[in-house]
Amino acid sequence: MPRLIVSVLLLAWVIRSFIFAPFNIPSGSMLPALYIGDYVMVSKWPYGFSRYSFPWGFPSFKGRIFSSLPERGDVVVFRAPGTDEDFIKRVVGLPGDTVAVQGGMLIVNGKPVPRQQAGTFAMPISANSPCRVVPGATPMFGRTDSGASACLYPVYREILPDGRSYQVIDQVSNPRGDEVAPTKVPGGHVFLMGDNRDDSLDSRFSVKEGGIGFVPIEDLIGRATFIFWSTDGSAEYAKPWTWFAALRGSRIASALDGQSQ
Repeated sequence: MPRLIVSVLLLAWVIRSFIFAPFNIPSGSMLPALYIGDYVMVSKWPYGFSRYSFPWGFPSFKGRIFSSLPERGDVVVFRAPGTDEDFIKRVVGLPGDTVAVQGGMLIVNGKPVPRQQAGTFAMPISANSPCRVVPGATPMFGRTDSGASACLYPVYREILPDGRSYQVIDQVSNPRGDEVAPTKVPGGHVFLMGDNRDDSLDSRFSVKEGGIGFVPIEDLIGRATFIFWSTDGSAEYAKPWTWFAALRGSRIASALDGQSQ
């Protein structure tokens, strides 16, 4: 029996370290692609492996082995600089890119990333997802296609040069986040942004400002690939029968491939 337990633990360590690991979405910074309460599967191999790839940081070593750059548009999980927390954002700038934001429009290497109006996004209101808006925005209420109460957010579709696209939320004119002077991404780093642009402290903001600044590639944990579970926050752990009542079944198996909803 002890040998079986050790074998199971070792197999679990190998899977979580080299193949897949789960990640729970704790905030609305990646709306509309990711809801609070979504659980995503993170592929560990696409960018190689660093000490942050392994549970509890063991083994610990400097650098990254089998390193490979992410692509613009990838949704990545990473260790936030200066913390012990894992975050999730979207890659918009690679090493050597010059990134800027003007009037809320993303500009990469001097070329504006096309942004098309895409109407409104209806976020179902639930226990873990109240109608939260940033200061200066007015809450808007409506209904989902199924008739559930929803919070409405204005959305736009950004289209990257390679054709990958995704939706972003732009709630207000925000001088701090909507106006970022051109800045060159240092070697060995990436520029990350949340899709909920006015509600994301990301690479537009320095660590001193509460953001993440440029993120070292060494700190990447993996690429978020698909949603395998989603809960609206109404479940109680001590009452298993509530787990499935809280399940947002339509979210399961949704892919995060840069052609998002």
